[in-house]
Amino acid sequence: MNFRTRALDTLKQTSRTFYIPIARLPGELQDAVASAYLCMRAIDEIEDTPDLDNQTKAQLLRSISLRLQEIADIHTYKHIGVDLVPYSGVLPEVSLSIGEWASLAPITIAPRIWDATAAMADRMAYWAENNWTIETEADLNRYTFSVAGAVGLLLSDLWAWYDGTETNRSQAIAFGRGLQAVNIVRNQGEDSLRGVSFLPEGWTSHDVQSYARRQLQQANLYIQALPKNSPALDFCQIPYILAKGTLDAIALGKPKLSRHDVLSLVEKFTNVKSA
Repeated sequence: MNFRTRALDTLKQTSRTFYIPIARLPGELQDAVASAYLCMRAIDEIEDTPDLDNQTKAQLLRSISLRLQEIADIHTYKHIGVDLVPYSGVLPEVSLSIGEWASLAPITIAPRIWDATAAMADRMAYWAENNWTIETEADLNRYTFSVAGAVGLLLSDLWAWYDGTETNRSQAIAFGRGLQAVNIVRNQGEDSLRGVSFLPEGWTSHDVQSYARRQLQQANLYIQALPKNSPALDFCQIPYILAKGTLDAIALGKPKLSRHDVLSLVEKFTNVKSA
């Protein structure tokens, strides 16, 4: 199984939201976005695992950041996850294989992906050490930028690298923030079980839903400005539709979108695209 096939298979297992839009991307752009997503999913799983204490999480995340900064040529990717080996019984395969994901990106854009992943790993280490303490909306903005808004900026760089597509980068940040805020809304119960809350003091679930909708309004402007029939537009629309659909479902009292709901929304979108 080659890296591309293995990457897409791993994507399918780890994210129903992003597998479909990534699988639809052309050639080198698919490799670049898959590499970026899987690298960041790899460190996200380290941040989220309940089987490691916060200090160990911070140590491993900073180690990955430093390993990424050490890369002098594509062949040194194998060293990126070496410090994770002692935790192979705890961490998922997507984390243990981070070196493979880093090597999947085309060499002309790979350093940008490595840089973004290294920076995010450092930011995640900070939040782990501080037990994801969020007291104000400013804290929430910092957190959602750290783990998702910065991904919006990376995507903008990938669109520009691939075909010269220019984007509004403030709205790109909101695109990432909006998706992350929806995750926070959806996962409040699971997060509370591990002693973490991403809601500022005094905020209710309704408040964080309103925050998510404000970000998605800007995300919609970002998407509307993308060139028609561009791979960037095709990619961004699906996670946006699913995020908005999730908020709508939660507002109606559902815990999240069902698998049937997800497939129905995606099918409706693809049918419109092909019409």
